[in-house]
Amino acid sequence: MAVLFLVPLLVLPIFLLGLLVWTIFKHFFIIEVPSALKHPVKFRILDCLIEYAVTLPTKVGGDQRRNRYRKSPHAPIVAAFPELVDEMLGTSHGTPRVCSCVADFYHNVCSFLARETDSVLLAVGYRKFPQYHYPVIADDCLNASIHFPRTLKTYGVDPSRVVVCGDSTGGAAVTHITQVLLGQTDLPQIRAQILIYPIVQSINFQLPSTQQYQNVPFLTQDFLMMCLCKYMAIDPSWKDAILKGVYIPPDVWKKYRKWLSYDNIPKSFKNKYREPHFPGPFNEAAYLEMKHLFVVENQSLLADDEIIAQLPEAFLVSCESDVLRDHTLLYKKRLEDQGVPVSWYHVKDGFHGCINLFDRKPFSFPCSQKILDAVVSYINSI
Repeated sequence: MAVLFLVPLLVLPIFLLGLLVWTIFKHFFIIEVPSALKHPVKFRILDCLIEYAVTLPTKVGGDQRRNRYRKSPHAPIVAAFPELVDEMLGTSHGTPRVCSCVADFYHNVCSFLARETDSVLLAVGYRKFPQYHYPVIADDCLNASIHFPRTLKTYGVDPSRVVVCGDSTGGAAVTHITQVLLGQTDLPQIRAQILIYPIVQSINFQLPSTQQYQNVPFLTQDFLMMCLCKYMAIDPSWKDAILKGVYIPPDVWKKYRKWLSYDNIPKSFKNKYREPHFPGPFNEAAYLEMKHLFVVENQSLLADDEIIAQLPEAFLVSCESDVLRDHTLLYKKRLEDQGVPVSWYHVKDGFHGCINLFDRKPFSFPCSQKILDAVVSYINSI
């Protein structure tokens, strides 16, 4: 009986050790660490730890626990406006600005921005996939961005100093918000938009950065495709069709090529870039499955010139070792071509998602603080 009792006790540590070994093996077999990144060993350790933490729950039935947490009443913060008030961080003196930061677990980042810019800050906790699909994120952020500005006087905020800020998916929400709210005479006009490695298009995934950094954490090409398919409710089996662009009708590509082409990426960013045959042969079945990708609210880069030209000035942040780096470069050119004032900050040793690590010692990186300092400097200058 004693032997039988010991068997279950031995199985768990063996399983955990085996999973750790598999995680490390997978990291060194697939993951790439660009030479520009500082503290590569720390970067590798962090990636292994995150991969291990993400993989472990799926192996022991943790998905259901995470799903129950995501369905908690606190997840969709924007569902009830009083909860938004609980997310207000920092109080300014005089006539403060307000930064609407599309964020969820970015509490430390938001606190830093509110404190260093002497701002009132609204953090929007939008609902997430896989429980929620398109257009939930955009709608949640837009609803908060419409509701809150109508109460600015309550918080002593100067209506002429409203700034919207977001990173990655939050950056996509910011571009959508600024475009939709143009011409809304009953709302204060947005003073500036801050986009930190944003997603601004999901059509051309054969850009230089997609090729160069497809296996760089913490947003690999595979993970990016998984997120896109989950949120847009697309079967993952269409991943290759998305990457090759075979779902893009020839007339659509002809219309949008001028904005989406790799020709718009500066030559200095095309290191070892192999010019692809893009898009691939048109597949009508793929188009029918994914035609909702062409809805403009999912593709802020494709808005009409008349819309782009009216947008407020922008502060754009790109990271070199980021699969989404070229999204920022494309949007930068799009704005500049229409006369929108643009300030651009490029972080050569940066990677996707790095701002969340700015105070996560021992896993903080210099690039994290650089970005936040640049954002603070920009906000304080306007």
